[in-house]
Amino acid sequence: MMKKNIVSGLIAVTLLSTGFATSVSAHQAGDFIVRAGAAMVAPNESSQDVAGLGEFKVDDNTQLGLNLGYMLTDNWGIELLAATPFSHDVSLNLGDGNGYTKIAETKHLPPTLVAQYYFGSADSKLRPYIGAGVNFTNFFDNEFTNDLNGALTDLSLSNSWGLAAQVGLDYQINKNWLVNASVWYAQISTDVKFNLGDAPVKIETDIDPWVYMVSVGYTF
Repeated sequence: MMKKNIVSGLIAVTLLSTGFATSVSAHQAGDFIVRAGAAMVAPNESSQDVAGLGEFKVDDNTQLGLNLGYMLTDNWGIELLAATPFSHDVSLNLGDGNGYTKIAETKHLPPTLVAQYYFGSADSKLRPYIGAGVNFTNFFDNEFTNDLNGALTDLSLSNSWGLAAQVGLDYQINKNWLVNASVWYAQISTDVKFNLGDAPVKIETDIDPWVYMVSVGYTF
């Protein structure tokens, strides 16, 4: 519910604030925009059944988010989202009465490239925007932290390509500095492969996270 409220709020601001303008001039054709802040990846995961124990559970993680934007026109831009590596605990209900138990860890980098449309004019102090594009996710440093007494070995996660979408809001403080809030959604699917005893196992898993970011930006 909280995720839907955040997204709905940003969309409402986007629709209601397109006419807000001041003498501050920003987001013009040819401008570069660099933003840095806190980015939280909140997986909306689902997977095939794992050895009759149910689905994987993947926890949230927050890292330094970085993005670089370029204004093609006063209203159209492109943006690349990057971040320091996200680290996630992977849990499974082992049926021992203790609920979900952490069994593995994985890290990933999810660079995402989107085309954006900024509402309002170049001299608008408040610039809501929407975007759509493509995500690539590279998984690495995959390891079991609980191998069930040696039953689980050789963990790997395949890389992923998928669609991505965003909605965001820039508030221009002065000619160069701004503050930003944005929400992203990315399609991330991976094949989780490991050995269960001597038997190879492949579990199709969708991560499909929401990404929430608050940041400070610089325009030049």
